[in-house]
Amino acid sequence: MEQKETHKSGFIAVIGRPNVGKSTLVNTLIGQKIAIMSDKPQTTRNRILCILTEPDAQYIFLDTPGIHKPKHKLGEYMVKAAEGTLKEVDAILFVVDATEKMGVGERYILERLQATKKPVILVVNKIDLIERKQALPIIAGYTAVYSFAGVVPVSAKKEVNLDSLLDELRKYLPIGPQYYPKDMVTDQPERLIVAELVREKVLHLTRDEVPHAIAVETEEMTTRSNGDVYIRVTIYVERDSQKGIVIGAKGALLKEISTFARKDIEMMLGARVFLELWVKVKKDWRNRAGVLHHLGFGGDA
Repeated sequence: MEQKETHKSGFIAVIGRPNVGKSTLVNTLIGQKIAIMSDKPQTTRNRILCILTEPDAQYIFLDTPGIHKPKHKLGEYMVKAAEGTLKEVDAILFVVDATEKMGVGERYILERLQATKKPVILVVNKIDLIERKQALPIIAGYTAVYSFAGVVPVSAKKEVNLDSLLDELRKYLPIGPQYYPKDMVTDQPERLIVAELVREKVLHLTRDEVPHAIAVETEEMTTRSNGDVYIRVTIYVERDSQKGIVIGAKGALLKEISTFARKDIEMMLGARVFLELWVKVKKDWRNRAGVLHHLGFGGDA
């Protein structure tokens, strides 16, 4: 069946300071959990492609790492991935937190947006946490320093005003084909999503000094003859003390991580999962280019 000439499709970068709700917004829009969420900043490390298909349009979102001042090679990779995305898209969503004032991080991003000719929509997220009248001065502050193509206040968590956001975004998508099958929601392989789901649980359950020192890799993923799936995952930390924290007293915390992660993985795969977790020390991995490349962060990070 031929597609209508009015069908629109395009790539949209979702950018913003760490922890403003970019991943929550993307997950809510596509109706499925792909990008991991945490209250820790710099949760997203890779650029994740997420797809929303509607009868008249296909939105291809690129959920990027938060743009920040990097402190190690991993941070440099993350910022490079986020900023590189701006050159490849049809439109940009700049997500800001309604509960926080414009700061150095937002100004840093706005400076970089000055170089792009792509339409930028300001998305003021978390409006459910403020009074309605408080949104106006926030919007005025941002529109005074940048000429946005549109402004949409939303609550990704409460699913407020998301249809309006899609309507606004559709204006700036070019006429084009449906690039991906309608039931496809991401280009990420299952192994990577499994690793990210495990990392999300570690972020939720460990102390503040541990999360950024953690990397997760799916070592084995096998479907057995009865349809059950066996998965072996390694959690890397930088120091022996961090290994003890992740494992917990008598292995209690690692067991808790496994239990929560397994539930999400079973929901994604639609099968019973046997999840085996290992914790290993890989000293100073965030500053070792070879290790970063092995973990999928790019050899030139």
